[in-house]
Amino acid sequence: MDDLDERLLARLRENARTPVAELARALGLSRTTVQSRIARLERTGVIAGYAVRTSEAHERGQIHAFVLLTVEPKAAGIVAAEMKKMPGVRRLQSVSGAFDLIATVAAPDVAAMDALIDQIGALEGVERTNSSIVLSTKFDR
Repeated sequence: MDDLDERLLARLRENARTPVAELARALGLSRTTVQSRIARLERTGVIAGYAVRTSEAHERGQIHAFVLLTVEPKAAGIVAAEMKKMPGVRRLQSVSGAFDLIATVAAPDVAAMDALIDQIGALEGVERTNSSIVLSTKFDR
């Protein structure tokens, strides 16, 4: 990966559906060069896929929270597999420190968030949860 690849990835992070011709103009490259770089980044696994990002208006209508979990020894894999099935769980990360996992979750309203947090806490292997509701997002890359 070189600086040009990094600049291309930055543009794709902003909008993965940007036409190749537009990317080429913005980067000062030919369409063929941009297409081959994207293909190489996909082939080598740097670009693992493309995803839908919902609008800020939609996200503002959601309640977001961080749920910190303490899990029983050797239960993290089972807990992660169960949480992956929950549509409200956006991200799950293992961390060092007092907690074992941190989940980023979203729900349409307070009642749904309460139910989601209860569902997470009731999973076999979860010893304890601690939740923090997001009040505002200062920036998101």
